[in-house]
Amino acid sequence: MTETPDRTSSDAMVYDREAGIERLLEIMERLRAPDGCPWDREQTYGTIAPYTIEEACEVADAIERGNLGDLCEELGDLLLQVVYHARIAEEEGAFAFADVVRAVSDKMLRRHPHVFGFEQGGPRAKPEDVNWQELKAQERAEKGEVRDSILDGVPHTLSGLSRATTLTKRAAKVGFDWTDPQDVLGKIQEESAELVAEIGEDQDRTEEEYGDLLFVMANLARHLNVNPETALRRANAKFERRFRSIETALKAQNRSPRDATLTEMDALWDQAKAAEKSGI
Repeated sequence: MTETPDRTSSDAMVYDREAGIERLLEIMERLRAPDGCPWDREQTYGTIAPYTIEEACEVADAIERGNLGDLCEELGDLLLQVVYHARIAEEEGAFAFADVVRAVSDKMLRRHPHVFGFEQGGPRAKPEDVNWQELKAQERAEKGEVRDSILDGVPHTLSGLSRATTLTKRAAKVGFDWTDPQDVLGKIQEESAELVAEIGEDQDRTEEEYGDLLFVMANLARHLNVNPETALRRANAKFERRFRSIETALKAQNRSPRDATLTEMDALWDQAKAAEKSGI
């Protein structure tokens, strides 16, 4: 016979599988209590931040794989990160989860006057009349946030490719941009030549020129309306599929890549590539 765990009134919701967000909030409160989990109690915004980024990436990965079961789980993990940060803030007297929800709800109402304008006592705006940047500027002004540069506010924690794309997008708003993708391709050729000139000469300069080339590639992605992170993930997945096919083919011969020559692996790579293109 299974014993029912002792439940205090404060723990009742923790065990209530039908409870919604309040259950998760209580679980986090319990974990952070003086007699809670030692690991959870010692965490800070800084120590949790890497997990927050990781969980967001896992959400994107589940979407890319088209696995809705994993997506449901990963969204829960990401929600936990929000609850975690909010709990730490509540303990410090800064804000609580309800404040987070209220703030983002208010923001959605403000930024969609073409949908909610009449509900706030004003006329419903036309979608084409909504100036998103102006709305954001008003929000910053209300918070007393002053930006000295159009590049202010681009998070340093973005991946290099994403930040490069965002920086060039900001600069393009004031006309600092190429007008034709062909011009960007010309710059790529220029940066490639500069990289070639430094290879084997100066490692620091080689790294700098390589960075310049990546930066222009991110700019080209923006001009082509391509998300560089998505494109690179697709390239990673393609490489992984094809290399795994090499391993599978060699395994059928009781061999591994370590036992094969580069020529043999190249031939198997070409076979995998041809099979993908033919839909086999």
